[in-house]
Amino acid sequence: MTAEMDAIAAAADETVLPRLAPPEVEGLEQVAVKRVSLGLLARALAPDRVEHLRAVAERAVPLLAGRVVWNINSTAKGGGVAEMLQTLLAYGRGAGVDTRWLVLRGEEEFFAITKRLHNRLHGAAGDGGPLGQHEHDEYAKVQQANLELMKQVIRPQDIVLLHDPQTAGLVDGLRELGAIVIWRCHIGCDEQNQWSEHAWAFLKTYAENADAFIFSREAYAPQWVRGDALWVIPPSIDPFSAKNREMAPEEVSRVLVRTGIIVGADDGRPLNFERRDGSTGEVREYRDLMGGDRPIPASVRIVMQVSRWDSLKDMTGVLTGFAMYPTPDDVHLLLVGPDISAVTDDPEGAGVLQECRDLLESLPPETRARVHLVNLPMDDGDENALIVNALQRHAAIVVQKSLVEGFGLTVTEAMWKSRPMIASAVGGIQDQIVDRRDGLLITDPTDLDVFAGALVTLLDAPDLAARLGAAAHQRVLDEYLGDRHLTQYVDLFDSLIR
Repeated sequence: MTAEMDAIAAAADETVLPRLAPPEVEGLEQVAVKRVSLGLLARALAPDRVEHLRAVAERAVPLLAGRVVWNINSTAKGGGVAEMLQTLLAYGRGAGVDTRWLVLRGEEEFFAITKRLHNRLHGAAGDGGPLGQHEHDEYAKVQQANLELMKQVIRPQDIVLLHDPQTAGLVDGLRELGAIVIWRCHIGCDEQNQWSEHAWAFLKTYAENADAFIFSREAYAPQWVRGDALWVIPPSIDPFSAKNREMAPEEVSRVLVRTGIIVGADDGRPLNFERRDGSTGEVREYRDLMGGDRPIPASVRIVMQVSRWDSLKDMTGVLTGFAMYPTPDDVHLLLVGPDISAVTDDPEGAGVLQECRDLLESLPPETRARVHLVNLPMDDGDENALIVNALQRHAAIVVQKSLVEGFGLTVTEAMWKSRPMIASAVGGIQDQIVDRRDGLLITDPTDLDVFAGALVTLLDAPDLAARLGAAAHQRVLDEYLGDRHLTQYVDLFDSLIR
């Protein structure tokens, strides 16, 4: 079946992919994505799912012949959207579809406005700033400048997927060009409030004329989204990406020793890995990812949360909850986030990281010695993904104590690795985890007593932790791999083209 899928792509090369080398436009960032055969994804699937995926690929090639499927977002690295685009575009190209990725440009004020929108779509006040005429003017100015660049490469009848609030202002201009435009919002809240309604009122002006809308949950869609234009498509992961592929325990240990996170003797041998584009990378040596902390003994049990330094991820709440209850001396907490200087579309990161540092300094020395803030390098996305993979596989418990969450890709990733999860019962996490079957859910993420109690429960019950981890892996295999995601996209494109 792998050979058949490769043949589908090969047959499409001359007719479907004539524009794989798009023109260079000064000021327009186009992210390079290498083709990956659907045969690779098929290795994780049961035979009936492989056959279905083959049929979807055969349907997609003539359907999208002569069109480019564009994805536009605000960053090429950092965050779940960028990671999903790398995977889905690679497999799309492997199926013979000409799909590409553009990154929207903006300045500091623009990203402050879109971060405000991001927080309010989650139902939070964020920085409390205005969304008035000045903000509309700044937002529209950036969108118009980007639109003029994009008109040089996007053609009538192309399909454009715009991701999140940063891109909504491109809808009308691209539709006027003759493109089919889909706005994909990865965030939202189950119950609208004054903050979310404020943000939706701002975005309605720009997004309401899209040909279709995609949300991770139906409840996230505002009332002005037309029912026949609404598609619910949860995210997915790639089991063969650097972040999710299998790693032997020896490789996990070598990666974490090489990066200075756990104690061990580095044998000095090259620690190579395969990049998404097929080239070979090497894990570099680091000694400062933990801000001067010494490496952690390899024998300790690690409780870990991986996320952006974002107030809605509640890293400070995780730290406080961990410190509230006496945990055994062999248990350490890792809060893992990106190097904030590399995430250009999130102006909040530095402040949240500093809050964590200040809180850490206030703890008693014996507790402070078991809490670590880890800032991962972002200049090499594949290396970053491999380090996260090793950390998740090394962890005893993975936490995602978000106050709100659009979906929770870090939850899916840890579940795929059979890690026992403790997560907030918010947003898409509620769809991923059934409490006490696939993980432990915290109904109120602000209840630190319940969170700390859940930690103690799993630390004291290794059999329960193992059972939850095994069920978590099966849940991801059944529901959250890329074949389901790609199929839903083809169904959507088919409906719009017809």
